[in-house]
Amino acid sequence: MNKVLQLGLQSSVVQAAKFLVVVPFRSSRIGSSIVSVRVGTTSLSNRLMSNATAKSVPLSINNNKGKAMKGSDNDIEMMTVQELRATLRKLGLPVKGLKKELISTLRLHMDSNSPDESSGAEKTETTSSTRSESVTIKRKTRNRKEANEDDSEAYGEKKAKQSTEEEEASLTISIQVIKTDEVISSSNQSEPWTVLAHKKPEKDWKAYNPKTMRPPPLPEGTKSVKIMTWNVNGLRALLKLESFSALQLAQREDFDVLCLQETKIQVKDVEEIKKALINGYDHSFWSCSVSKLGYSGTAIISRIKPLSVRYGTGLSESDHDMEGRIVTAEFDSFYLINTYVPNSGDGLKRLSYRIEEWDRTLSNYIKELEKTKPVVLTGDLNCAHEEIDIFNPAGNKRSAGFTIEERQSFGENFLEKGFVDTFRKQHPGVVGYTYWGYRSGARKTNRGWRLDYFLLSESIAANVHDSYILPDINGSDHCPIGLILKL
Repeated sequence: MNKVLQLGLQSSVVQAAKFLVVVPFRSSRIGSSIVSVRVGTTSLSNRLMSNATAKSVPLSINNNKGKAMKGSDNDIEMMTVQELRATLRKLGLPVKGLKKELISTLRLHMDSNSPDESSGAEKTETTSSTRSESVTIKRKTRNRKEANEDDSEAYGEKKAKQSTEEEEASLTISIQVIKTDEVISSSNQSEPWTVLAHKKPEKDWKAYNPKTMRPPPLPEGTKSVKIMTWNVNGLRALLKLESFSALQLAQREDFDVLCLQETKIQVKDVEEIKKALINGYDHSFWSCSVSKLGYSGTAIISRIKPLSVRYGTGLSESDHDMEGRIVTAEFDSFYLINTYVPNSGDGLKRLSYRIEEWDRTLSNYIKELEKTKPVVLTGDLNCAHEEIDIFNPAGNKRSAGFTIEERQSFGENFLEKGFVDTFRKQHPGVVGYTYWGYRSGARKTNRGWRLDYFLLSESIAANVHDSYILPDINGSDHCPIGLILKL
């Protein structure tokens, strides 16, 4: 059916959140909605809808190995945001970001014979080889007046009106296409996570495949709760027309609770969002950064009313509670902590803060809660704990998220204190990633990291029915993960 895609905001949000947009929804099933979306401004709606219906850029690939690049940097600069995204999408490359970031992604694949090694928060991976292919792109160039050349996606920002006079041009570019260490067959190209991707896999390791490795559903009538968590890398990711939406996730997974990280929502936006939540998910709790606006941020959205909710760890004088990184909801039989753990950053500049302050404080906070009832800790924990959790362990020894210090801290502050890594317990020899860097086409070749977790008190570990990853869901550099817990 043709239905307006609803993401949880009613029309009352229009005045406060101009970024919302109406899009067609094609699902045959109407499930629980998260946010209802209405058009904020006509020009923005037209722009976004035109993105959704724009003709794809004609693309043909000629296998001319080593052919020199035709088409200057100026030609790339002249391409519109729509044309850049269409081109990158055709090549299987990431399409998220501002115009300058899209240009950078395209140039990276033209100029480099091999991608950069992972460093800091980007976590990019090296590849074994590359090949050059000549790609002919027939594109339309537009004469336009733009108030904002970068096509900024900031909240409430109005896009400049553009003229529609068009002329056709063609451009031939030599693109660097990444080849993985393992050849992904044509049958697996649409599901790259089903191929074992690891620099040095052990003999018994297998690739995670949710189609074959998830248990059958619980018997009807079994009391349980389904919790999902997703680092959305900005709430705007849920509104992207080309991305998988939260509504579709709710309809497909029928979760009870959704935890979000990196919402990047400001305090001023929260009340309007909370007022308009509909269709069953009536309880939402948002923690926003006050030290840096539009940064970090976590949220819990639930159709079950919690007994209580708290924000942060209670140490208001520290940085821990200034960046909106923790929301805790108390339910009848457990506490649910949603957290976005600080990344150690480029040059590991926050490494000491991360392991000496943050991890210890969070661990102590969890143990204090556990005195009254079991705890479920979830979110982006920004640590690939073991070598099985990262595509290229040897090349990332000093990369944020895989330093020996972070991995030891993860073990000492959480696992050794009685908390269970639910996915690893269920799948001890399985390679499953939850994060893929935007650069180098990492998602397409499944060169990722497992950074997102469900850790829970040992006392309820036996109640886990399923701990799973949904690697097929796009919309962010992370994918959602889920937990089904018997009560």
